[in-house]
Amino acid sequence: MDRLTSMAIFVKTVDLGSFSAAADALDMSSQLVGKHVQVLESHLGVRLLNRTTRRQSLTEIGRVFCERARNILAEVEAAEALAAETRVTPRGKLRVNVPVTFGVHALAPNLTDYLDRYPEVSVDLVLSNRYVDVIEEGYDVVFRVGKLVDSSLIARRLQPYRLVLCAAPAYLARRSPPATPMDLRHHVCLGFSFGTLSTHWELDGPDGRITVPIDGRITMDDGEALLSAALAGLGVLLQSSEMVEPLIAAGKLVRLLPDYEAPARPFHLLYAPDRRPTPKLRSFVDWVTERFADPPKK
Repeated sequence: MDRLTSMAIFVKTVDLGSFSAAADALDMSSQLVGKHVQVLESHLGVRLLNRTTRRQSLTEIGRVFCERARNILAEVEAAEALAAETRVTPRGKLRVNVPVTFGVHALAPNLTDYLDRYPEVSVDLVLSNRYVDVIEEGYDVVFRVGKLVDSSLIARRLQPYRLVLCAAPAYLARRSPPATPMDLRHHVCLGFSFGTLSTHWELDGPDGRITVPIDGRITMDDGEALLSAALAGLGVLLQSSEMVEPLIAAGKLVRLLPDYEAPARPFHLLYAPDRRPTPKLRSFVDWVTERFADPPKK
């Protein structure tokens, strides 16, 4: 028999004064009520109730145990109520892993909206360009650029990750802007160390896709560092639209080859499957989908 159930039946028996009254209140037989009390006494090795044919009364240890049992049952009830509430109200800490550039220029600036909506949730935002294991490293969700490998993770498709080709006016003052993608072979191109962006760039244009080998004299593993180098006039930059478009609008960078675009890369939000995801996870996934979802194709 479950010990907590036996404790609850014992307390109800004490409160109502008899096995039969407790049985009526709990919708069970008086024999089963008595059995629960006997099992509890057997487990404790003490008598909790003095029983006669006419009445029952608490022993001294029974009185003390009854009060402790009330406290335990009250704590259990409070814990269950809290658990029930957490199934409804988003609360707790979310561990989120996100690529550096998207995290700095897109996710972090918008997080105020999410935190205002869900004041009982906190976010531990880890910015990293390396591949992370969602489950092994204890993340609730990760953002991932590129094609997905087969996985048991649940994926939500977001707006494609778009790259923009640009350079600073200081660089263009020394070098004529490229007129065609192949002209990039004669420019200093700031390569990104991850993937293929350190060796060649792909551009889609009027004549289809063109693959251009780039000068790899300068490569870096951080988009922010590449941006600083581009603003200093060191070379041509191919980086995310979130990063460079505000600077293009401000005149600090100039878009190059406007008739050509880098192929958009798939971008997803991933999380482990769970038949009953927590409210904090569900709220964040819904918010990210609302804010950054890929619009339906027309």
